[in-house]
Amino acid sequence: MPVSRAAPIVTFTTDFGLADHYAGTMKGVLLSRCPEARLVDISHEIPPFSIHAGAYAIDQAAPYFPPRTVHVVVIDPGVGTARRAVLLEALGQYFIAPDNGVLSMIAARDKNWRAFEIANPALWASSPSSTFHGRDLFAPAAAAVASGATAPEAVGPQIFRLELLGDLEPKQVESNLWRGVVLSVDHFGNVITNFRASSFAAIASSAFSLRLGNREIVDFRRTFGGAAAGLCFAYFGSSGYVEVGMNQQNAAGWTSAAPGTQASLRLGTAIQSS
Repeated sequence: MPVSRAAPIVTFTTDFGLADHYAGTMKGVLLSRCPEARLVDISHEIPPFSIHAGAYAIDQAAPYFPPRTVHVVVIDPGVGTARRAVLLEALGQYFIAPDNGVLSMIAARDKNWRAFEIANPALWASSPSSTFHGRDLFAPAAAAVASGATAPEAVGPQIFRLELLGDLEPKQVESNLWRGVVLSVDHFGNVITNFRASSFAAIASSAFSLRLGNREIVDFRRTFGGAAAGLCFAYFGSSGYVEVGMNQQNAAGWTSAAPGTQASLRLGTAIQSS
């Protein structure tokens, strides 16, 4: 008795929002070419053009999907330029995205990744737009791979270097001072930094100072319920990173932090304002 093939899973992560037709149109293209696909929205509310936030979102979600899932990631401020469209094979899954750094964190998770430029015009829409590659390049390529009609190697030539964000790991600038960056801000206004909780576990029990813009955070709490109203505090988030929040308030608004904002973390004495 033949074994039935599980319906392919295709996810979408974009900065398109939901007010316009863009996300729905991509799904239409996908379903027209791979009608058996199961579609999952990771997010369409990535801040416009925020490669940091897009990289963080797909990195947080992808490990929880089964093998052979196809992820379409479209945060693409360079659409229509010489930037490449790529298929990355990593974590036993496939990632289709612009080569602009949005797959940096996925590539860091799997050092044995393989990548191919999506350069086979047979996979594209017949007259591709220069401003909507999500519809005309990425969705058709995802459908071809998800359906099994096209092997990853057939989308185009293999490439051995990806564009990677250069600030994903904190840099130690003094014996007890690190410079980092804000990776993302969630719906509640919590600020996710790139300081890994495992590397900075000391802030839970020792003096520290985390600076975002002109705001300084010196308190740590394990839960939101353990913080008084109005207190901005650091905590270890489910992301595995040090995050900054306020109990039922918006920490990003209070600190003016956004994806890409610089952050500083000092263990011990406070950071001096410049």
